[in-house]
Amino acid sequence: MRAILFILLASFSISSAGVRIGDLTNYPNTTPVSLTGYGLIVGLAGTGDGSKSTFTPQTFATMLKQFGIEVAPGELKLKNVAAVMVSCEMPAGSRRGSRLDALVSSLGDATSLQGGTLLRTVLADPWGNPIAEVQGPVSIGGFNFETGGTRVSRNHAVAGRIPSGTILFEDGPELPAPSDSIVLMLEQPDLRMAVNITKAINGVFVDAARTEDPSMIVVNVPPMYETQSDRFEFQSAIEDIEVNPDGTDKIVINERTGTIVVGTAVTLLPTAIAHGNLTVEISERPVISQPNQFGQGETVVEKQSTISVENAGEGLKEIGGGASAGEVARMLNSLGVTPRDMIAIFQGLKAAGALRAELVII
Repeated sequence: MRAILFILLASFSISSAGVRIGDLTNYPNTTPVSLTGYGLIVGLAGTGDGSKSTFTPQTFATMLKQFGIEVAPGELKLKNVAAVMVSCEMPAGSRRGSRLDALVSSLGDATSLQGGTLLRTVLADPWGNPIAEVQGPVSIGGFNFETGGTRVSRNHAVAGRIPSGTILFEDGPELPAPSDSIVLMLEQPDLRMAVNITKAINGVFVDAARTEDPSMIVVNVPPMYETQSDRFEFQSAIEDIEVNPDGTDKIVINERTGTIVVGTAVTLLPTAIAHGNLTVEISERPVISQPNQFGQGETVVEKQSTISVENAGEGLKEIGGGASAGEVARMLNSLGVTPRDMIAIFQGLKAAGALRAELVII
């Protein structure tokens, strides 16, 4: 059965809950450090690397040698082992002993990492310094079964995550020490959001914040916060202030699991889509609204969007109003469009400039 896990953020009341400033901003010079390593996943049910991946038995033989077992790589016939690259992002302020998530991706011809366990793998920073180690069971967002010449697969089965499997044995980059002012950097530069954050801060600490540009806000620390501990307290209070965003103009796609999350503010320009036997057309026409003869209103010209979907194979056609990404996704979902097709369609819309949103692929 083909299915799409589709979540529309409009289902949630964002304006009533608000979003923490700390979730929308970060601090200068606090870029996460990328950690990478090479490791082995064991315990696979015959879905590991085959004979074409010669580096896998070589690595396995080297590992066995550390345990006093001598074996030639050519003598190993491994079906339950897969070589993978392991990656992790170490955020600024991380301390020794902190646990982080890790990503694993197959390097060879393994068909699935389902049920596997990553053996202890050392992760290094871009300069080659060992920073962390990771091990543990792999969680994937799909499956791949094959028996008797019949194969059933769902989503991407040769990449996955190890939740909280990384342990740091070195500290991460230091966070900037509080001074007389605090600089907040928006993760997604937006002038309206920057102004909203400034207003929210000034609503709690009068005239403390000012907007420098669409990506930066400067907050002056009140004189009452004298010590470094006091300033950390002030910084924490700033992060906990909530703002009400106008909407979320972002589409987040997880290609491994087929998950698509569409924000409330995502809209589409008039366009037409053809994907296989599927055709989607979005049109826009002006609608003139006039007041009553004796009314005091004004004539208003609005734009009305219409979406039509056709499947050439089935002759199916649906028409609805409002050119939002959520409605397009619901229509495609009702036609049984696969996650891969849905993702390809949104990527095509973005490339054509018809998608008014940021497309994030994780």
